[in-house]
Amino acid sequence: MEVVNTVGRRKAAVARVFVKPGKGQITINHKDLAVYFPLEILQYQVKQPLLATNTLENYDITINLDGGGIKGQAEAARLGIARALCEIDAEYRPVLKKQGFLTRDPREVERKKPGQPGARRKFQFSKR
Repeated sequence: MEVVNTVGRRKAAVARVFVKPGKGQITINHKDLAVYFPLEILQYQVKQPLLATNTLENYDITINLDGGGIKGQAEAARLGIARALCEIDAEYRPVLKKQGFLTRDPREVERKKPGQPGARRKFQFSKR
């Protein structure tokens, strides 16, 4: 099997994921997973598709992350890894789909409107 590459997105974050057979090494922007995401919960989120399919030790994963915040980046990486696993073996698809790892979260930030301080917020109304 050669390298499989996929893309995962969440909010403004984009993750380009490269998966190849290996020992379970996860590298993000040339840093180890634990260095890039110091919070355990974010490390767990990135590993979720691998844990669901029991393939944590089978693949080496390289991820290029760009844009967004740390939570969006972790969820973008999760989607990219899940898509790559589906491309590698179609038997993983029902497991990943059931847990919702293949669904791209469509929620985006609403744009700020002119004449207002935010997207929905209005300046205080004064009658007199």
